[in-house]
Amino acid sequence: MTQLAGKVVWITGASSGIGEGLAAQAAQRGAKLVLSSRREAELERVRQALPRPQDVALLPLDLSRLDDPEEAARRAGTFFGPVDVLANNAGISQRTTALETPMAAYRQIMEVDFFAPVALTKALLPAMVARGSGHVVTVSSVFGHIAMARRTAYAAAKHALHGFYDSARIELGDKGVNFTLVCPGFVRTNVSANALGPDGQPWGQVDKDIGAGMDPAICAERIWQAVEQDRYEVMIAGKEAIVVYIKRFLPLSVYTAFAKRLKVQ
Repeated sequence: MTQLAGKVVWITGASSGIGEGLAAQAAQRGAKLVLSSRREAELERVRQALPRPQDVALLPLDLSRLDDPEEAARRAGTFFGPVDVLANNAGISQRTTALETPMAAYRQIMEVDFFAPVALTKALLPAMVARGSGHVVTVSSVFGHIAMARRTAYAAAKHALHGFYDSARIELGDKGVNFTLVCPGFVRTNVSANALGPDGQPWGQVDKDIGAGMDPAICAERIWQAVEQDRYEVMIAGKEAIVVYIKRFLPLSVYTAFAKRLKVQ
């Protein structure tokens, strides 16, 4: 069982949404936090709202330009000691079709959603293996299991996360390192507003389903519960979880016809 009290927890994408919720819930459990995102002012806002700001360090990072992940990991370990739990939460989505998505957007989404979490994980893994303990939490999505129109890059990145972390678990699960993949559905965050539009700029609109989605604080609490139980994977979703089971258990032709009928923003 992974308990957070007294542990050093590094959270990316911590300036809002699920990441902010993860910070709040981890602080309540007695963890010491390292918070990362691009927006240092928002990280400071999150830090000041936590019960023990002195146990919270800020490490601003732009994961689309993570040139030296080993240096980022070294800096994360200078605040309170070695990182015990890495929560890869940062991510970016899209609202474009395959035909209108430029390769630059594909590369940006893959950098943030796949290469950055893998790079930070690899930077921390040797020390975790040497200590015989550590936990890597990675926020994927229901799109790690399904595909949908206007999500070619996002779904590809999330599927890739599952391939990497499921394989890493097989390799390192007996060396004291735990891995938890988290698959949220609709959570009330800025993910759609910040998604890349046809011109590569933020979409700027909140999808109806996301606007009516789960409170990110509830999602965060369920994530830490899964971590405490050393769950390999957890799906945190409402009725949208049905789509995953349609894809899993029905013929692909049925799923494809079903997905084509959905109105996707």
